[in-house]
Amino acid sequence: MKKTLFLSALLLFVIAATGLSANAKMDSKQASQATPNSVQSDHVIRVYGPGGPLGPIKEAAEHFSIETGIKVEVTAGPEGKWISQAKQDADIIFGGSEYMLQDFIFNHPEMIDTKSRTELYPRAAGILVRKGNPKKIESLEDLTKDGVKILDVNGAGQLGLWEDMAGRKGIIEGISQNINLSVKSSAEAIELWKSNASLDAWITYESWHYRLKDVTDLVELPEEEKLYRGTPIALTKITDQKKEAQQFIEYLKTEEGHQIFQKWGWK
Repeated sequence: MKKTLFLSALLLFVIAATGLSANAKMDSKQASQATPNSVQSDHVIRVYGPGGPLGPIKEAAEHFSIETGIKVEVTAGPEGKWISQAKQDADIIFGGSEYMLQDFIFNHPEMIDTKSRTELYPRAAGILVRKGNPKKIESLEDLTKDGVKILDVNGAGQLGLWEDMAGRKGIIEGISQNINLSVKSSAEAIELWKSNASLDAWITYESWHYRLKDVTDLVELPEEEKLYRGTPIALTKITDQKKEAQQFIEYLKTEEGHQIFQKWGWK
């Protein structure tokens, strides 16, 4: 009897072990089959830069992700808000002007792969005014009139922008005297524009109007008076997704990418 019980128990153990082994193999196979999809869904290209080019780059990222299945996450705004994270995971950095990206390279020489640096598209400067243009501002000269209060961004790709434009026309002093407030970033300028209705004009990129249509009108300058600055972009030295990140940059330079930038006010 004892022998019979022992054999029965042994048989049950063998059957159970065989079932567990089969299940383990099936689970292993399923996991193996699921791995490629899992990796694909977690695949993210991380892009950082100033707020100015956010609109077109974010929209282009959405189109690129749909077409390729590669997710692109765009973080933009004042550098101080994202630089710590970018040092850990950035694949791409873009600038609001050529000098702006160069300053970034000076400040963070360990970050940018300078050989990969490329120019996307230029954008023109214009004058943002209040909805309805109550001060009837139509030209740079109008900004020198008594009572006009100008908002100035002394940085963020706009360093020296108004001075270069005014210098051509000999009205640097007239505009300078009407600058009511100066800030270092476009984010600060937007907050002031929305909170301080006494500000009449802001010499900046035309592209900002497309982000602020609800609170601005755009005064476009004649082509001979326009000043253009670039939109550079580059891979980082720390990216481990160089092929995919470069693929996104190449997409930005396609005709489809160009059309997106044009929609947002680039040339």
